[in-house]
Amino acid sequence: MAAQLITGGRVATPDGVLDPGWVLVESGTIAAVGTGPAPACDGPVTDAAGSWVVPGFVDIHCHGGGGAAFTSADPEIVRQAVTAHRRHGTTTMLASLVSRPVPELVEQVAALRELVADGLLAGIHLEGPFLSAARCGAHDPAVLRPPDAHSVDALLAAGRGAIRMVTVAPELEGAVPAVKRLVDAGVIAAIGHTDALAEDVVPAVDAGASVATHLFNGMRPLHHREPGPIGTLLDDERVTVELICDLVHLHPTVVRLAARHAGTGRTVVITDAISAAGAGDGVYEIGGLEVRVTDGVPTLAGGGSLAGSTLTMDAAFRNLVRGCGLGVLEAVVAASTRPAELLGLGEVTGRIAAGLAADLVLLDEGLRPGAVLRRGEWV
Repeated sequence: MAAQLITGGRVATPDGVLDPGWVLVESGTIAAVGTGPAPACDGPVTDAAGSWVVPGFVDIHCHGGGGAAFTSADPEIVRQAVTAHRRHGTTTMLASLVSRPVPELVEQVAALRELVADGLLAGIHLEGPFLSAARCGAHDPAVLRPPDAHSVDALLAAGRGAIRMVTVAPELEGAVPAVKRLVDAGVIAAIGHTDALAEDVVPAVDAGASVATHLFNGMRPLHHREPGPIGTLLDDERVTVELICDLVHLHPTVVRLAARHAGTGRTVVITDAISAAGAGDGVYEIGGLEVRVTDGVPTLAGGGSLAGSTLTMDAAFRNLVRGCGLGVLEAVVAASTRPAELLGLGEVTGRIAAGLAADLVLLDEGLRPGAVLRRGEWV
C-alpha cells in the first residue's frame, strides 16, 4: 500500500487542533502527524484545506442501516449495513442485536462471530433479552427474561469471544451474578431498559457494570427524591453514558447537561440506528415488531414508542457540536476516542496519532463528511 499524505486541513489531535496540519499514512497506519511544512510523499496527496480531519467514528450501539439489519444470517446483508455507516464516517462498530428467545440469539451470534473474526465488525452487543418489561421500548416483552446462568453461558459460548457488551436491567433476578459473569469473561456489562431504583443500580455497578445503555431512554425517569438509574449512573464516575444524539430521543439541553456532568471521559454518542438509517421512510421490522419510519423517526406501529433511530455518526457528531453546543474536540472524544477505549481499542483507533490505524474522516465547514479513510483506504 503506497504512502499518502493528507495536508492543509484542521487536524483534531489529542493535543489540540493543528491548523493547518498534515497526516502521513503508510501501510494503513498513521506514520506521522504535524503542522507547518508537510513531509515529502511519493504517493497521493489529498488537499484538505477548509476541512476538519477527525478520527473515524466508533459506534458501540447500532442495529443496522442501508436497509439491512444485523439480525441477518447472510454476510452480504451485514456488509450492506456496515458499508452504509462507513460512508458516514463510522470506521469501527459493534453489531447490536435486540431481544429474541435465547436459542434464536445463539444462532444470530454464531452467524456474526465470523464477521468479527474477519474484522468487519468490532464485536457484538446484546441489547436483551435480560430487560425490564416495564421499560421494554421496541423490544418484544414476550421474550424478555431474567439473566439465568445457563442463558448467559450459552450466549457467551456461542460468541467465542465476539460478544463485547450485554445490556441488563439490574432489578431482575440474577442480574448481579450475571454482571459478574460477564465482566469476568471480558465483556462490558451495561445497564439499560430498566425500571430500577437507585438501590438496585448500585450493586450492579459495584459488580462491574460500566456503561449506561442510551441514558434517559428506556429508563425510569429521574425524580428529585429517587434518582433511579438516570441519576445514579450519570453521577457514578465508574460509568460511561451512551447518548442518542439525534435531537429526537433527547433534547439538546439534556444532552448538554449529561455531557457536561459526565465529562469527556464518560460520554459516548451512539446511533442506536435500525435498518432504516440511510434507507428512507417506510415500514421496517426489528425484533419481530413492525416499525414505521415517518420523517426519519422510527416508531412501533400502533404503539408510538420510539424504535431506535435513523441516525448516522456524522449526524450525531454534527448535532453534538451545532445542536448542543459542545466543542469539536469534545465531540471527537465522544464519537471516537472514548468508545474506542471502552472496546479496548484505544491503542488501535479513535485518535489521530502516529502508530494508530489510519481511520480518518474529512468534514467540511458544515461538519458533513467529504471523504472517509479506513485502515488507509478511501471508502
